[in-house]
Amino acid sequence: MKNYPKMEKLMARGSAFLGCRYPVICGAMTWVSEPNLIAAVCNAGAFACLAGGNAPADILKKQILEVRKLTDKPFAVNMITIAPAYHEQIEMLKSLEKPVEYVVFAGSFPRDREVAEIKSTGAKVLCFASTISIAERMIRYGADALILEGCESGGHIGQVTTTVLVQQVLFRYADKLPIFVAGGIGTGKMAAHLLLCGAAGIQMGTRFVMTDECRVHANFKDYFARSNARDAVSTAQFDPRLPVVSVRAIRNHGTAEFSKLQLNLLREVEAGNMTRQTAQAELEKFWVGALRKAAIDGDVENGSVMAGQSVGLVDKVIPVAQLLEEILSDGEAELNRVRQILEV
Repeated sequence: MKNYPKMEKLMARGSAFLGCRYPVICGAMTWVSEPNLIAAVCNAGAFACLAGGNAPADILKKQILEVRKLTDKPFAVNMITIAPAYHEQIEMLKSLEKPVEYVVFAGSFPRDREVAEIKSTGAKVLCFASTISIAERMIRYGADALILEGCESGGHIGQVTTTVLVQQVLFRYADKLPIFVAGGIGTGKMAAHLLLCGAAGIQMGTRFVMTDECRVHANFKDYFARSNARDAVSTAQFDPRLPVVSVRAIRNHGTAEFSKLQLNLLREVEAGNMTRQTAQAELEKFWVGALRKAAIDGDVENGSVMAGQSVGLVDKVIPVAQLLEEILSDGEAELNRVRQILEV
């Protein structure tokens, strides 16, 4: 990998925090961010998050050990706070002989005691923030860093755009703790400008799907290549009595089926045949099964093809190393261009 002095200067804080050369994070994607991809990204000089998803604690432990066989570089374990195995995963992480170095809380926000429990193992904690109120709460809870994720991203999302979160949170708190930015990022030029805004680094998911080292089904990648930004749509919440964490995926038969499921579950809740908690659990089960159907089995018409709006920026599959070189070289060129403008 070449040297990118301007990009590396702006990335220095994020690099030091994550213990990697380039604080370009491969986000955790259930059924996608598995040990092989994690190790490939970390060995290339960047950083990656192993997806805990709904994995039983013993399976997640095996994956952690597998990653460690493939790389000696640091990586994070991502846990979804609304997953059925969430609390068992926390206990497993606390019991590891060699604790993981980084833990990312996702899905919803963790409780302060859960942040404290993970930090007591020596791990650094990163928390997602999709609103300024959540960001401030996570700071109070003791998060070591934040990941600002705008609604342009894929998978579970909030309702606020990346550009607004940058202004609300990054500009206000970048001096307090490292803040990484995610959501709709697909180019080195955008990465460069976010670094200039004070970001410690960036996170991408969609672009890492389109790499040789990503082991999802070929149909999944082909669907990405053929899709436009407007094809990646977010789900709606039909009734506040059944809160739904919005999910962004490429529109297909599966997204229509989710809407039908939500309406059916609402009827069951209204009739008193099901609790809201059970209904919410059923919604989460749908996404886990539907994502596996698309990403692993290749059924991209009926499964869930989770993708961010940056899917409109990709049309080919390349090696991880080439992706990083593209992000860094384009970012370096953009910083040189900005410097020339300012010197005129």
